[in-house]
Amino acid sequence: MTIAGSVETTQTSNGHGIEPAVLSRFSKEALTFDDVLLTPGYTEKLPSEVDITADLHPRLRLNIPVLSAAMDTVTESELAIALARQGGLGVIHRNLAPEDQAEEVDKVKRSESGMIVDPITLGPDNTLDDAEGVMSRYKISGVPITDEDGRLLGILT
Repeated sequence: MTIAGSVETTQTSNGHGIEPAVLSRFSKEALTFDDVLLTPGYTEKLPSEVDITADLHPRLRLNIPVLSAAMDTVTESELAIALARQGGLGVIHRNLAPEDQAEEVDKVKRSESGMIVDPITLGPDNTLDDAEGVMSRYKISGVPITDEDGRLLGILT
C-alpha cells in the first residue's frame, strides 16, 4: 500500500497533526519507507514544533521513529550506538553466539554521547599481559590507566 499526496499538517482533535482517517487506518500497523510517499508542501509549522516521537511501549518512547532491522548485515553495536544517539533504536541481530550478542549489547549500553561510561581500566601495577588480555577480551584498542582514586594517569594503546 502506498499513501500518495500530501498530508495536511494542521492540528487535529487527536493532537497528532495527522488527519484522523489516516491515523486510524495505520494505527495498528508498522510502515516502512517504501509504504509511504509524502510530497513536500507548504506548512506554517517549524521543524522544531513537530513531534515525531514514537511510543513502542507505555514506558519506551523513541525520539525518532526509526528502528533498525535485526539482520546480521545491518545491525551490530556500531549502528545501534549511532541510532541511540539520535533517539532511535538498534535491534542487535540473533545470528551471533549468545556471548557475542551480550558483548554487542554491552558496547551499546556503555556508550553515551561518544564517551564510554564506566570504562574498563587498569592500575599502574598491571602488566602488559594484563592490558593485552583486557583489550582482546573487550575488543578495544586502548585501556585507561588510573590510580587508586580513579584519576587518569594515561592511556595504554
